[in-house]
Amino acid sequence: MSAMNSTVISIPNEDGASTEKKKRFQSFLLSLLPCLGGKKSIHGYKKLIHSVKVGIALVLVSLLYLLNPLYKQVGENAMWAIMTVVVIFEFYTGAMLSKGLNRGVGTILGGGFGCLAAILAHEVGGIGKAITVGISVFIFGAAATYSRLIPSVKKRYDYGVMIFILTFNLVAVSGLRAEAVIEIARERLSTIAMGFAVCLFTSLFIFPMWASDELHYSTASKFNNLASFIEGSLEEYFKEMGTEKKENQSTTSFIGCTSVLYSKIKDESLANFARWEPWHGKFGFSHPWYKYLQIGDSLRELAASIISLKGCLQSHRQPQSVAVRMTIKEPCEAVALSLICTLRELGDSIKGMKRCSPKVLLVAKLQLMRLELSVASSPSRLVLENCDGLAMASFVYVLMEMVDKVEKLAQEVEELAHLAGFPSDQ
Repeated sequence: MSAMNSTVISIPNEDGASTEKKKRFQSFLLSLLPCLGGKKSIHGYKKLIHSVKVGIALVLVSLLYLLNPLYKQVGENAMWAIMTVVVIFEFYTGAMLSKGLNRGVGTILGGGFGCLAAILAHEVGGIGKAITVGISVFIFGAAATYSRLIPSVKKRYDYGVMIFILTFNLVAVSGLRAEAVIEIARERLSTIAMGFAVCLFTSLFIFPMWASDELHYSTASKFNNLASFIEGSLEEYFKEMGTEKKENQSTTSFIGCTSVLYSKIKDESLANFARWEPWHGKFGFSHPWYKYLQIGDSLRELAASIISLKGCLQSHRQPQSVAVRMTIKEPCEAVALSLICTLRELGDSIKGMKRCSPKVLLVAKLQLMRLELSVASSPSRLVLENCDGLAMASFVYVLMEMVDKVEKLAQEVEELAHLAGFPSDQ
């Protein structure tokens, strides 16, 4: 009997096909909603909520066009309300209030002065009408533009000044051709107010996103992150030198530290938005947000010192012998433990809005640790062969610098607790 080649054809059953479709559908949902997976799920949900809120606001403001009774009242000026929602609706409530109030005040002032310029031009009449408008446009435009270059104005009111320039020019110049310029300005201002009201309602009453909460908790988390980096650095320094793979892993572990180092722009933006937000939760109108910026600056200085510590870890000049490194292990670990505990206590103090241990006790403890470290790192205690002593001295010096920076942080957190009225932690 001759051998015959057999060909097997697999026929998928219905269960396999349905399972494949389910997997594709799940992957499709995950691609649409990345917030459903990963470590950044909370931020992903916030993005989704913000998108839904913008959609709701656009639907509400579009009713000015869709409903005939409302359209008869506002007419084509309803477009200004829609434009207002698109322009001023921001992720954080404080950012929306900042842009909305800037836009409102800029529109009112620009429209008011523009109407006065147009009325004055009509009173002059003749060729003097164009000259009057031209002079007023030059004076107000130049003065407002100069004010935008002032740092304090640019930081908080730049958008409002820009809207003032735009509105003033539109009203003043169009007033030469339109007799009912005041009526036009009034109708456009009313529709802009409608758009702002829709944004205000949606942003404040539908899952509000507070910039103040983001700044508060992100500042507190930085303390714990930096404490973890210090702890990891000490563990790595007093272990045997690893392979190239381990060195790459230690480099990756400092990515979070560099994110603290480059957080200045984000912190300033959040603090600016937080100043515009209304009273909510534990944050009042006079909450000292500027202290968060000062604490953030000190945290970035500490992060820079930790980056320097990373340089010491990766330096080939550090002693390769574990026995040589062990000569400074005990005082270094004591100082590091004190730094870690202090940083975590300060972070918990800010997060829970409670006063931590008195500043005097914290500073005294850090100063004692620094004294012990300076004694341990004296030339008589270090091994000076093959520059090992100099390399370890650089490592110890960075630790002592970190003690100074944590002392400064303890003082600033104590000042924040005093200004914000944190209760005592008992």
